[in-house]
Amino acid sequence: MRIAVCRPQVPFVFGGAEIFTDRLVAELRARDFEAEVVTMPLRTWPNDRLATSAMMWRLVDLAEDAERAPDVVIATKFPSYLIRHPNKVVWLVHQFRQAYELHETKFGQFSDSPDDRSIRKGIQDLDRESLGEAAKLFATSENVAQRLERSTGLTAAVLPHPPQELPYRCDRYGEFVLSVGRLDARKRVEMLLHAAALESAIQVVVVGDGPERARLESMACDRVRFVGQVGQQELADLYANCRAVFYAPVDEDFGMVTFEAFRASKPVVTTSDAGGPLEAVIDGHNGRVIAPEPLAVAVALRELLANEALARALGDRGHETAATLTWDRSIERLLA
Repeated sequence: MRIAVCRPQVPFVFGGAEIFTDRLVAELRARDFEAEVVTMPLRTWPNDRLATSAMMWRLVDLAEDAERAPDVVIATKFPSYLIRHPNKVVWLVHQFRQAYELHETKFGQFSDSPDDRSIRKGIQDLDRESLGEAAKLFATSENVAQRLERSTGLTAAVLPHPPQELPYRCDRYGEFVLSVGRLDARKRVEMLLHAAALESAIQVVVVGDGPERARLESMACDRVRFVGQVGQQELADLYANCRAVFYAPVDEDFGMVTFEAFRASKPVVTTSDAGGPLEAVIDGHNGRVIAPEPLAVAVALRELLANEALARALGDRGHETAATLTWDRSIERLLA
């Protein structure tokens, strides 16, 4: 069986969706499927270029009469699911959130001009039509599924996926807190930096890069270390040696970092408005769920840094949580 895994690609940006789709292709090939990533460049700004990028996917022809046509296409995030195919499976990472719940927030990008209103409505209309075409419709989290139902009326089955493959292990519960992810405003690393400034016991290592890095470095105290993008072995080493992982983005889709931390038996500290991570992190069971404010973060991290036995107990239960996600189960449901 030939399977095309579809994803858009912002040039020179590689994040969770790219890790997920690359791994999906590798797992399909390991099960003797003929699988490839099909991608096209995506421009999300200005808005007329966004509309053009969306229509490019709508015009892609991978139907039965194409040379070496795929038997199945698996579409992931906007606008790849606009592709037409008689056997289209959507494993939804997210829609174009600026056209929905992020509209008229500081993360939005559409004005009230006639052109912007038209483009935003066009995205919504295309979503309802193209996602409604899917032979099967899955979402990576309950949060993504609920957004989809609110915006289109469509119902998706929830199908989370395992985190990226690293040499996960737990060497010790060290004296630092780890933050992993792209450095942009929605990831809220700034909240962690403010918490570190409030509590002298908090040492932080920040992994990742992005548009906010320079600003975040300028405001960080001397107990915060930025290491930028790191290789898989170094990332696994950091997970293996930290005390806990802070991960509290705004209304995150899924939150692969949560399961990476759990695979290393480390507790996750997140916030009550973090979205996807709340489907895995249970306060007092495998991590902490606290108010989205620096003081609450500081108190939770101070408690874990002062009590290694607590961090170990929460981390062990997190490891049990992560063990429930396997590629065998995911692919079986995806292609059943």
